[in-house]
Amino acid sequence: MIQFKKINALQSYLNQQRMNGKKIGFVPTMGALHAGHISLLETARKACDLLVCSIFVNPTQFNDPKDFEKYPITLDTDIKLLASANTDILFLPNVTELYPEGTAQLEKYPLDFLEQILEGEFRPGHFQGVCQVMKRLLDAVEPEKLFMGQKDYQQCMVVQRLLDITGKRIELITCPTIREPDGLAMSSRNRRLSPEAREKAIGIYKTLEYINANLKKGHLDSLLKEAHTLLEKTGFQIEYITLANAKSLEIRNEWDGSSEMVCLIAAFLDGVRLIDNMVISK
Repeated sequence: MIQFKKINALQSYLNQQRMNGKKIGFVPTMGALHAGHISLLETARKACDLLVCSIFVNPTQFNDPKDFEKYPITLDTDIKLLASANTDILFLPNVTELYPEGTAQLEKYPLDFLEQILEGEFRPGHFQGVCQVMKRLLDAVEPEKLFMGQKDYQQCMVVQRLLDITGKRIELITCPTIREPDGLAMSSRNRRLSPEAREKAIGIYKTLEYINANLKKGHLDSLLKEAHTLLEKTGFQIEYITLANAKSLEIRNEWDGSSEMVCLIAAFLDGVRLIDNMVISK
């Protein structure tokens, strides 16, 4: 595995590989890697000739500075995991490399309602930060295929919007959420849960399963209230439990009985913010 910290050196190497007919796959991460990331890498490995992974904890997407400070850094372990997953290239830029003019006056992207609902509402500025860093990473790597996880459902839609806005001919491949044996979605944030909270954390998945099992044609208010009660009893402080159209992310108050829906949840447990979702099709 080759490591690059500078964009120019990375681009020079990748351009040579393109001249040799190599198709590039890209998995962007913030490190603290787990089996969910490795699954993305394995999928990319099968679909592409050259696999690039980046590790960069992006300061512009953290609306809470304390959250940024607490983000786990496990670089030595991450490098070993990437090597074992047969990653070809690790891109390790620092803040100055990606933001040479600083982060004070950055570009804004017209994300419309996607940054006004759910994660956009509760984390103002978050998706602008996601787009700012993704634009820079994609400019540096210029992959044919980009691989991201479904756990960040709304983020995947934002990145697709970014690709449309910028006109980049990059295929976004959204991969299934990888879960622990008890159903909890794998996340770097799970490391911050106490043992007691980790046992309770499965409640977020059980709530999704409850909604999946009980979704019926008609109004959704009563089902969402029941889901709120179920999750609160576990000890969660809920930001949102929402049902939306799976393709457009339009929030729905009733279901026509056939449209594919997605249930999305964000809630705090033991001071740690967890998100999860489940696509529902009946």
